[in-house]
Amino acid sequence: MHIFEENIKNLGLIIPKLAVPVANYVPFTIIDKTIYISGQAPVKAGELIYKGKVGKDISVEEGIEAAKLCCVNIIAGLKKAIEGNWDRLETFVKLVGYVNCKDDFTDQPKIINGASDLLVEIFGEQGRHTRVAVGSNALPLGIAVEIDAIIKLK
Repeated sequence: MHIFEENIKNLGLIIPKLAVPVANYVPFTIIDKTIYISGQAPVKAGELIYKGKVGKDISVEEGIEAAKLCCVNIIAGLKKAIEGNWDRLETFVKLVGYVNCKDDFTDQPKIINGASDLLVEIFGEQGRHTRVAVGSNALPLGIAVEIDAIIKLK
């Protein structure tokens, strides 16, 4: 078993099959040796798990969990793109995280750390990345967090 699969198992995670997009876009695209993963929502088994504004409708802790779930869905996209061959992964390049929040909420980096920390737990140095963590007054379908990713292949 690949070390990444062991790490996923040890964390008690299940990487789902890649979800079908809810609008007119593709879940990922590969250009040269770079994968661009479309924004992922906190969806599990086809159900939106975390909706509302972080800091108002859901707690900071729930926002962190929402970011982790977005990350699991990013990993699902990666796994599909590389056809399960983890040896093709070179490194995560960048995450862009959006947090649905009130104007005075300033803990967006703490929320997106849920995804960043998970990537490092699973992929080690290959999971380290650059990042943007911003607040938004609304996100599609009322979701609490949305994250997209850029990933480099070997």
